[in-house]
Amino acid sequence: MARTGVLEETETETESDSSMVVAKAVEIKKQLERLVKAIVDEDDYRVETADEAIRALSSLKGLKLKKSLSFKPDGHGNLLDVPEDFRCPISGELMKDPVVLATGQTYDRPFIQRWLNEGNRTCPQTKQVLSHTVLTPNHLVQEMISQWCREHGMELPKPVQDIDEEVVSNADRGYLNSLLQKMSSSLSDQKEAAKELRLLTKRSSPFRALFGESIETIPQLLSPLSPGQADTDPDLQEDLITTLLNLSIHDNNKRLVAEHPLVIPLLIESLISGTIQTKSNAAATFFTLAAIDSNKIIIGTSGALNPLIDLLDEGHPLAMKDVASAIFSLCSVLENKGRAINAGAVKVILQKIMDRVLVAELLAILAMLSSHQKAVQEMCELGTVSCLFGIIRESDCEHNKENCIAILYTICFADRTKLKEIKEEEMANGTVSRLARTGTSRAKRKASGILERLNKTGSITHTA
Repeated sequence: MARTGVLEETETETESDSSMVVAKAVEIKKQLERLVKAIVDEDDYRVETADEAIRALSSLKGLKLKKSLSFKPDGHGNLLDVPEDFRCPISGELMKDPVVLATGQTYDRPFIQRWLNEGNRTCPQTKQVLSHTVLTPNHLVQEMISQWCREHGMELPKPVQDIDEEVVSNADRGYLNSLLQKMSSSLSDQKEAAKELRLLTKRSSPFRALFGESIETIPQLLSPLSPGQADTDPDLQEDLITTLLNLSIHDNNKRLVAEHPLVIPLLIESLISGTIQTKSNAAATFFTLAAIDSNKIIIGTSGALNPLIDLLDEGHPLAMKDVASAIFSLCSVLENKGRAINAGAVKVILQKIMDRVLVAELLAILAMLSSHQKAVQEMCELGTVSCLFGIIRESDCEHNKENCIAILYTICFADRTKLKEIKEEEMANGTVSRLARTGTSRAKRKASGILERLNKTGSITHTA
């Protein structure tokens, strides 16, 4: 009975709160109606009247939020009081995307972002001046909210999309400068600042953009890494190379980073020496920088393809995809195809494919290189034909089959001594004709071209 009394008391309090909200809303609506009528009826209404109307609308919205969001319906239609820690201090709503401000307070992202976008540089709760405006996801509170929702049969809150872009403040600029100044300080200061810069440039697009405001930021950032001795402190090297990777993601930074004389040599050195994460991130940086054609030329002429191919040959699983992506992007430029081939790319790539390592990505590179005569010559010498037919027979990936038959088409027309091997495969397994019927549109064209070539040279025998 006591338990029932508590429930009844809670329900009574809820109903009382709801009635007060409704009564207040009715009062504000009447006031709003009077103000709007005055604005509509009077040609020369007072500005103060419009301001009063705006304030009334704002109050009405606040009451609506209080009524609908302070209490949430559970899976059975009962109203639940949302725990205070789960509500945004600004909106009073159940937080959808909780983030931590520089002062340590948690807010819902869209509301604190709006606060910052309006030019405020203090914490709404503590009134402290913010050292920076980077918002860090509060994964713990997010998980607690999700768990609370699941326990009460409520739909999980979905983060608000299309939030206004963060703005860069003078406080952010000052914070960046203070971190960069530490790069000329003690090793412990350098490591602390490098770790913070790595995190900030990962989380905040505006913070990445800040680096583009001055040509001095890149040399300041990299000052602890001496050429030829970049791996003296592997952790510091990893944090700074990863920061470069984060910076290169920002479109406006791609030229700034690639064209600075310190960057490419340090990235090349980091492909050769450093932690495997450093090597992988250096390769990923080359990939992102290569989104611009002029950067592809800079990177290619610097000699970066040689260590990239060496790293591919090493075959470390953590680095393979980033390395392959970088090589593929760089080789879309004709000059770099020749450089990659001269660096031994064909042999290394073909061996990995034969070992069934990263087949899709490496086949795409091999198909790209097959437009170069020297690459085709090497493929013919390295047993490529049987390898490619094996992949076509065993693979379920249509894109892989397409790249295989495209390479075979090039070989077929470049080296007539391989026609016998291709013809034997076709007679034994019907591999080419099957692709001509069932492959992708490009695969069908290439397969049909090979069949036509075989038909025209039906009497050819191997004459090597």
